[in-house]
Amino acid sequence: MDELVKHITALVQDRAVRDYVTELLVSICRHDTSPSTDVDVMRQAEAAVFDILERQLAEAAFAGAHWERRPINPAIALHPAYSQLHFTKTAERPQGLPPETVYAGRSNLLYFVPDAAGRELGGIALNAHVDVIAPYIPPRVENGIVYGRGACDDKGAVVVIITALRLLSQVLKKAGRKLKRNVVAMFVAEEETGGNGSLSLAIDRDLKKLYDSILVLECTGNNIHPANRGAVWYQVDLSCPGVNLFEMAAFVYEQLEWEGRAIKAESRHALFPQRPVQTCHGIIGHYGEHPSRICGEVAFDLTFAGQVTPRVKEIVEDVIAAALADYIGLYGDKTKVADPTTGKPKVARHFDLEETARGFVCRVHGSTGHMGSIMENDGAITKMAMFVRALVRSKSNLAATGGGDLTMSLHGEPTAASLKLEGGQGFVPTHSMEDVMARMRSAACQGADFYLRLTGQAAAATVTVSYDKLHNAAFDGDPDSPTMRNAIAAAKAVGMWKDQPMMGWTVSCDSRLFATEYPGMPVITSGAGLLQYAHSDAEQVKLDDLMASVAFVATYILKEAGVV
Repeated sequence: MDELVKHITALVQDRAVRDYVTELLVSICRHDTSPSTDVDVMRQAEAAVFDILERQLAEAAFAGAHWERRPINPAIALHPAYSQLHFTKTAERPQGLPPETVYAGRSNLLYFVPDAAGRELGGIALNAHVDVIAPYIPPRVENGIVYGRGACDDKGAVVVIITALRLLSQVLKKAGRKLKRNVVAMFVAEEETGGNGSLSLAIDRDLKKLYDSILVLECTGNNIHPANRGAVWYQVDLSCPGVNLFEMAAFVYEQLEWEGRAIKAESRHALFPQRPVQTCHGIIGHYGEHPSRICGEVAFDLTFAGQVTPRVKEIVEDVIAAALADYIGLYGDKTKVADPTTGKPKVARHFDLEETARGFVCRVHGSTGHMGSIMENDGAITKMAMFVRALVRSKSNLAATGGGDLTMSLHGEPTAASLKLEGGQGFVPTHSMEDVMARMRSAACQGADFYLRLTGQAAAATVTVSYDKLHNAAFDGDPDSPTMRNAIAAAKAVGMWKDQPMMGWTVSCDSRLFATEYPGMPVITSGAGLLQYAHSDAEQVKLDDLMASVAFVATYILKEAGVV
């Protein structure tokens, strides 16, 4: 087997292979596979990507290999892990579309490699997703880095699997060897919207007969993880006649933050020493794009009934400055942290305060990224909420200095009877998903109640907290399973493993669907790319990291499947 590994590593260093990886990744990143209210657009984009992948798989040299576009089963709607199809909702169809409509003509792509005897039973599986989040960013290549939406999350992983399979087939054919166990490669849709693509495969009992372990490729920085933290995406709908819902939201956010910190404090776990228990606020009103994408920009209006005197302006500036100091104490000052891509500060400035005819508009700036990188980035909504809470507490002083009553509102958002907030909460296996949901629901209600008491309002708020989108359980697999040992041996063989501490991955992905559906089955997560770039405006992956992952995956298949 050592000679086979040497041949693989030599091929990975070939310039032609590197160029192939680059061109294939750019070609599939040109197709926008983000969610759309027009399901036909999604269907066409996915089909275009699968067309490209099938052409590449057709050139692999495995005897008897075949592929199939397996329809996504609408029966997943009956499963507890099913994610509701909120992306199909429009003003004209507020209930969205049923799964039978959404998944008609849509599929996952499967590639099957038989074992040496031509059988397909009890082998190994690989998994990566072809979908991405919005907004679409077209691909480009600069200085050995591929930029664009999907580069690291997760189309780079798709290309890694394709390339590893092609190279491995060539190496085995040249050596006159075959895999002892069969391989199933899964290229799935809808990971970013909750995992319904992989869920359809996970509940497929006929497909499960073909594999006894699975490697899910995600942007782990080429680390190997036997566990994933969990995550739930919340939606809070606020309503309370005659009450300022925007101001109320600031106190809801405070309680959600406190509850998240309490959960983190309770989260000692051997595989999660870093305690990746993040609280992310992704969307408020029309600001933000995704529950688990850190919101980078939000603005709010300060409207005074009286005169905006110089003293009123001073108080506003000082109150915001004090709130910013509190924020920096908790989350750090990202104006003093350089972005590794640009070399410039992560955040150029925290906010801009602009005078208007009756007050100010405060534009709050942050830096975007996956919620798993929240401490490396900067949440504009969290920062804004701290400003608003401080200003609420100073309302009486502002009124006494001539400003009169202060009303705050989300800039550009029409007054409405309700306000929607969306975000995510991470957790590790010390907590059940149900416990986290209940605690965050209670926290949101407490925040609304506290605001009403603080402002002396007798109204009763209606706070509806739902988790219809992503709701992923945390899981902790065996760090010493035969599959993990094979993965580490493969990583060492290609120079990717440096005896780093064994840890769970700090975010959640489709791995948990297979781990929870089949307790005891080895489920591991690995792949090229850094989490800090996933979901960000600077999404990217280094070609060197992709090539290292190709060598690892090809070698892992050798060791996990065996050869004859």
